[in-house]
Amino acid sequence: MSPIIVLAPLAPLVLMLALCALTFILLVGWPLVAALAQGTASVISAIILATLALPAAASTGSGLLTALAPSLLDLAGVVLTALIGLATVRFQRWTGIQIEARHREALHSAIMTAARLAVARKLTPDAATEFASSYVRNSVPDALKQLAPSADTLDALVLSRLAQAAEL
Repeated sequence: MSPIIVLAPLAPLVLMLALCALTFILLVGWPLVAALAQGTASVISAIILATLALPAAASTGSGLLTALAPSLLDLAGVVLTALIGLATVRFQRWTGIQIEARHREALHSAIMTAARLAVARKLTPDAATEFASSYVRNSVPDALKQLAPSADTLDALVLSRLAQAAEL
């Protein structure tokens, strides 16, 4: 009687290697890519990443690597898509902050201009506040629409700038 030899299918082996590769990417590759994206130590990170990638690229294509190549390409596509999405979100946040800063600067500049003009005209405090508020509404409506400060906040800004202009 001959012994029956059952060969285990390759699927668990492939799964195990894929999990090891994923763990390696998460523990080593992702921090390196993040360092490259942030620009900190980019040269060192690029050298380390190239040192890790060159032996894999130089291998002669074993059967296992050939079998895993389509899956690894799919994984690379997913990672690249995620990185592009992250870069897009960061760019949108950055441009949003820049636009908000320009609106805020325009609002403060308009309030200061109105405050200086009110002080130069020697208006009463109530008249100066009303003049500055109407000047700001007419001069920077886009900034008011975008920032949407409450009436109390706008009045506080106007009073602050009026006091500052009176000191000058």
